[in-house]
Amino acid sequence: MPPSRRWADDEGSASLEFLVVGLVLLVPLVYLVVALSAIQSAAFAAEGAARQAARVFVQSADEGSAGAAAQRALQFALADHGVDGAASLAVSCSAEPCLTRREFVTVSVRVDVPLPLVPFAAALPSAVQLRASATEQVSRFWVAR
Repeated sequence: MPPSRRWADDEGSASLEFLVVGLVLLVPLVYLVVALSAIQSAAFAAEGAARQAARVFVQSADEGSAGAAAQRALQFALADHGVDGAASLAVSCSAEPCLTRREFVTVSVRVDVPLPLVPFAAALPSAVQLRASATEQVSRFWVAR
C-alpha cells in the first residue's frame, strides 16, 4: 500500500473518535445539568421560604413565637426542596415593635448551595450564594394575644 493511501484510510477509528469526543462533550454537559438543577432547586426553596416565613411571621401571636415560626418555615421549605446548604434568615420591620397594625415585615433568606463534586480544597468556589426576600403587611385586625 502506498504511503499516501495509508494516511487517508480511516478504517476502524470512527468508534474511537466517537468515544473520545462523546466523553469530552458529554461529561461537562451532564455536570452542568446537575449543577444547574441543584442551584434552581435552591432558588425555588429560598423564594418559597422567604414568602412563607413572612406570612407566618405576620400571623403569629407575638414576636417570640413569630421568629420561631419563621425559622420552622425556612427549614420546612429547604427540606421540601432537598436543599442541604447552610441557610440564614433575617427579619426587618418598618416599625417597632415588629407586629404593629398595617406595618410591613420583610424577611430575607440567604442559602449557600454547595456545588456537586467540587472538592473543598479546589481553587474554584465550592458554593453559590442565593438570596430571596419577601414583604408582608401586618393585618389591620391584628391584636396581641
